[in-house]
Amino acid sequence: MFDSKKDTEHSMGLLILRIAMGGMMLTHGYPKLLKLFSAPDKFADPIGLGPEFSLFLAVLAEVLCAILLIVGAGTRFVAVPLLITMLVAAFIVHGDDPFKKQEFALLYASGYLTLLLTGGGKISVDGMFKNYVDRFLGLSSDAR
Repeated sequence: MFDSKKDTEHSMGLLILRIAMGGMMLTHGYPKLLKLFSAPDKFADPIGLGPEFSLFLAVLAEVLCAILLIVGAGTRFVAVPLLITMLVAAFIVHGDDPFKKQEFALLYASGYLTLLLTGGGKISVDGMFKNYVDRFLGLSSDAR
């Protein structure tokens, strides 16, 4: 599965990053999920789509995309809504606030941008699927 020690370390680092970024985002998304079923009209409307739809998009990113990120399924794809959500939080929701209020959203955004650029690594659903396809097509060095 791994070509070298460096490859293993790289994939382990991406696994840790995915679990941390997805897991921590779930702590923000779960309360929003509960709010979606109780009081969706009492949510901010930062980009003018309506509070209910804004809440739905936030829940989609912060719950569904976070879970998919943790397991590494569609890593690059699911990193996009998470990145957008954090950029909206930093520059629109907290746009007039001091940097200290924007900092956490920007830290999250940097992690999502990293995963967008790198993908999930070999220890992910994406990596296992790629390994399977490579073996099926005879592209892998360890294909039999």
